[in-house]
Amino acid sequence: MTAASPNTVDPAEVAKFEAMAAEWWDPNGKFRPLHLMNPCRLDYITRQIAAEFGRDLTSEAPFAGLRLLDIGCGGGLLAEPMARLGATVVGADAAPRNIPVAQLHAEQSGLQIDYRHTTAEALAAAGEQFDVVLNMEVVEHVASPLDYLTACRQLLKPGGLMVCSTLNRNAKSFMMAIVGAEWVMRWLPKGTHDWAKFITPDELYGLLRQAGLDPVDRQGMVFNPLGWSWSLSPRDLSVNYVTTSVKRA
Repeated sequence: MTAASPNTVDPAEVAKFEAMAAEWWDPNGKFRPLHLMNPCRLDYITRQIAAEFGRDLTSEAPFAGLRLLDIGCGGGLLAEPMARLGATVVGADAAPRNIPVAQLHAEQSGLQIDYRHTTAEALAAAGEQFDVVLNMEVVEHVASPLDYLTACRQLLKPGGLMVCSTLNRNAKSFMMAIVGAEWVMRWLPKGTHDWAKFITPDELYGLLRQAGLDPVDRQGMVFNPLGWSWSLSPRDLSVNYVTTSVKRA
């Protein structure tokens, strides 16, 4: 685990998100599912970071002094709120067209965020280190999940924390994430997700441990079609779910 694979990027997966880059900040566009999910994701992320580093979320800049990487940052939907909470944020994405979209929106919002067209492996090879790595809805799009998660581990300082979310692999997730989101609701272009690349919670815990991380929490993110809202559930990990793991010293 001392050297990361030089390439876990899947060019076909990158191309899918390149084609949608201009729509990142349109709440009614192709990334509508992420806009709807974002409050739920942020609730989980902020509480996990605050608990791990002893931060008070009611203070003005609770994450001041923390260096945070948002890997697969897209247009900056998570990087921006992390910067507002005081973290020093690096946003990285393998899709080059995402970066100028994210940079422009951050400038318009008056935020200082270091956006880079790069990969986890390249950052690890350069010796970059972070207190927190956000790894949200990325692992199901890479060519080698274990090599990718190993690179993410290398990016963490001892005692650092990674939040990783993905999609479970079962009949329900196929119906919800592919048939529902892509075919029926048309939130995403057909083919955005490959069900065979989805990862069960137990599989992800196993991969995290193989990568040298200690998984400490996991919860489901559950969509309510009646209220068009998302909520966290410690029991229902059947479709979307999120995990926290720590790099021990």
